[in-house]
Amino acid sequence: MEETIDYNKVTGMVHSTESFGSVDGPGIRFIVFLQGCQMRCQYCHNPDTWAMETNKSRERTVEDVLQEALRYRGFWGKKGGITVSGGEALLQIDFLIALFTKAHELGIHCTLDTCALPFRNKPEYLVKFDRLMEVTDLVLLDIKEINEAQHKIVTRQTNKNILACAKYLSDIGKPVWIRHVLVPGLTDRDEDLIELGKFVKTLKNVDKFEILPYHTMGEFKWRELGIPYSLEGVKPPTPDRVKNAKKLMETESYTEYMNRVHNA
Repeated sequence: MEETIDYNKVTGMVHSTESFGSVDGPGIRFIVFLQGCQMRCQYCHNPDTWAMETNKSRERTVEDVLQEALRYRGFWGKKGGITVSGGEALLQIDFLIALFTKAHELGIHCTLDTCALPFRNKPEYLVKFDRLMEVTDLVLLDIKEINEAQHKIVTRQTNKNILACAKYLSDIGKPVWIRHVLVPGLTDRDEDLIELGKFVKTLKNVDKFEILPYHTMGEFKWRELGIPYSLEGVKPPTPDRVKNAKKLMETESYTEYMNRVHNA
């Protein structure tokens, strides 16, 4: 993207927005859900964002999205801001660069919520990715599964690009929250949880390591779209299973661990 382009006029395919998000980054946030995703996660709660264009999405300019977001700025406080999610936001990297650039000019904290599948550790891709990171304050990185074979079962995609992105973000020191959705019988295998915990400990930029218990709130969307829901009947993980995952991945002591790393 050339610097001569008017960022305000850059467009993206937007699925929807949320005015008062409280779990997708620090503080109260305005959430922008972009259209399009190549993942096919069995537990996805937004299957209506998979296609790049649908009758529920529309093309919007950066200026338009920012004008809507700014209506709620008074509620953000010192920690809040804008989070862009999906779908998979990195599929529309030009729009992200433009939106975050203009938001940063207004002093707005910008968070990217991504699974990082589109990431490529290649010079031509990193030109744009690095530009995006210059105007991104925090990355929420969703690691679905550490085991590649199981990852393909969960998402139909490899996790190589995702793990490469995690390592790259560590190398450049970009603050990250790692998230893992715990799905009974799918992403809660003890041996994989242990390996995921070990992997996260190799990263030097993780401010938070979260377990997100699977929920069924998106199941109705699958029915509306006429897509068979393969996890029908699967219940959210029990408190004991969540506790087990936290113990195996050592998330409870993670803050103390990172403090030691940063102070070393």
